[in-house]
Amino acid sequence: MDDKPYRHVGETRRGGLVCVADHASNYVPDDIELGIPAELLTQHVAVDIGVEGIAERMARRFRVPAHIACVSRLVCDLHREEDHPGVVPTESDGHLIPGNIGADIEARLERFHRPYHQAMEKWLDAIEPDLIISLHSFTPKLATSTEERPWDVALLYNTDDRAARHAIRLFGEQGLTVGDNEPYSGKDLNATMNRHAEAKGRNYLALEVRQDLITTKADQARWASMIADVAGRVDLALKAEA
Repeated sequence: MDDKPYRHVGETRRGGLVCVADHASNYVPDDIELGIPAELLTQHVAVDIGVEGIAERMARRFRVPAHIACVSRLVCDLHREEDHPGVVPTESDGHLIPGNIGADIEARLERFHRPYHQAMEKWLDAIEPDLIISLHSFTPKLATSTEERPWDVALLYNTDDRAARHAIRLFGEQGLTVGDNEPYSGKDLNATMNRHAEAKGRNYLALEVRQDLITTKADQARWASMIADVAGRVDLALKAEA
């Protein structure tokens, strides 16, 4: 990481679709010691598996430029409000993060959270996109729960569900099991889109794809194509309603 907690991929132009990926990276700077086993950095507690590949594919192949996080959510969770208790998590899915206990939260916010969101705000203001795709992935089952998560893809939203309703229908028409504000509700956790979409009156899709469906490059390419297609059709539907 070149001191930036984000990177931009793809050619930007005014309007169209864009993608943001808050949890795309498992990078931990050398000067931050989390005190966890190295293997945890390859698991869902550290990174949204498959998201980076999908975002890059959409940017390079389908002209959907992306704002991609370059730091693990275990260092600073960019998809939380600054005052959220989990913005620098001390545990995740039953795993203690001892290096974050007593961490200087203000320093983490200043180094990672604020530059990430300030850059996103500037980027979005310059593009004024027609639709934002907020891309995440979820694990089929949490370690701390016996509940299976059967959805292939899910749409999250807070107060504005217009785009989500179209996407739920369109993904369903492809034979997928589609979650409606699952596996958690966007009414409770929608920080990035609350700030950069709902507060600005921008259309958005907050997407969660099940991680075991997007572990390979081939799977990521297939989902990039499908998401770009569905998002494009959602955008057309919203414009027809305007």
